[in-house]
Amino acid sequence: MLRNLSAEIKHFNQQPHDFRILVLTNMIYALVLPVIDIFVAAYVMRNSNDPTKVVIYQLTIYTGIPLTFLLNGFLLSRFNIKTLYSAGMLLSGVSMIVMMSLKTLDLTGIGIAGIIMGMSFGFYWANRDYLALSITNDRNRNYYYGLETFFYTIIAVVVPVCIGWFIESGGDINVNNAYRIITGLVFVITILASVVCFRGHFRNPDEKTFLYLRFHPYWRKLLMLASLKGLAQGYLVTAPAMLIMLLLGKEGALGTAQSVGAIIAAVLMYIIGRAAKPEHRIIIFAGGLICFTLAAIFNGAFYNATGVVIFMLFLLLAKPLLDMAYFPIQFSVIDILSKKEKRNVYAYILNHEVGLYAGRFLGAGTFIFLAYYFSTEVALRYAIIIIAILQLLSIAVGKSIIKEGKALIKETNEKTTAVV
Repeated sequence: MLRNLSAEIKHFNQQPHDFRILVLTNMIYALVLPVIDIFVAAYVMRNSNDPTKVVIYQLTIYTGIPLTFLLNGFLLSRFNIKTLYSAGMLLSGVSMIVMMSLKTLDLTGIGIAGIIMGMSFGFYWANRDYLALSITNDRNRNYYYGLETFFYTIIAVVVPVCIGWFIESGGDINVNNAYRIITGLVFVITILASVVCFRGHFRNPDEKTFLYLRFHPYWRKLLMLASLKGLAQGYLVTAPAMLIMLLLGKEGALGTAQSVGAIIAAVLMYIIGRAAKPEHRIIIFAGGLICFTLAAIFNGAFYNATGVVIFMLFLLLAKPLLDMAYFPIQFSVIDILSKKEKRNVYAYILNHEVGLYAGRFLGAGTFIFLAYYFSTEVALRYAIIIIAILQLLSIAVGKSIIKEGKALIKETNEKTTAVV
């Protein structure tokens, strides 16, 4: 085992400097992601007892993300990408401070906190996606995302349990004070991640033009896949918090449920990322979609504590599998089209966010519609099933994208050979 561990460390150290710095930066920032993704939603749920407010909070986040992607494109011509990347991480702490300072969780306050968190995600993901695209290639992207997913899943074992039981240990009276202490720790960790980020030699995009209205027809298929992915993103983040707070009742249970099976999932993700080749991506993607569908079905069928635990177990596998396959597929399409159309890769990263937002809006809207016109239980039981079944269409779309991508690469190579 020690020999294998030494070999893996050696393999990591053989990667380029910026590859390693980006992984380390994201690994440190990953310590706050469970807080942002799960416990902020739990805070809203605890203090409002209204699942629709949780979804509205998530929707304002998703509204802030594409707007910040656009703003980030303009700012890249004036600021170093490391500065903007760090700003995204720091803003997550600012958003939590705003949320914790609200005396009552009205829609205005939730909306402001949500927009700030959306700006945080916008700066973070816009620059992270660009950097991940620029420092990896099609051969090592599975390893990159397998490695990141391994660390994320390990962190998902420790952080939720520690935070959940820390919140509960003070009793109901001191719960909000516990959330404020956690917010302070989040701010410290984001500063540390920013310090590590500045050790990288990251470069801004060379091409400054990033706004285009027309793209190659191949790009439309990826936008369709992005929309299907966006459908479920809100549920992957908020559903665990809402279900556990409603059916299990407390943050300690939330933390424990988040950690069940995560060690196995982490090791599995690393092995898959290390061994998988580009041709395996659609299989990995389909596996994630099937796990998400099974999670939704079990939740809808049971809708009790047992159903929540089963839901979480499948979700722990679904999310990393989907991310591990989706990002390399996305980046492969951007690689092909940026060379073919001779455009700034950030133009595709920005436009891709439009597809994600369309799906996120439709997914969140479905939940809000069912909650208002039927009931919260109907929304939590059946909206996720509807979304999960729709997402299965992604398998066919993903296959088509990979097939057409191979054809475009072959066509480009033939033209290059002919010119030579």
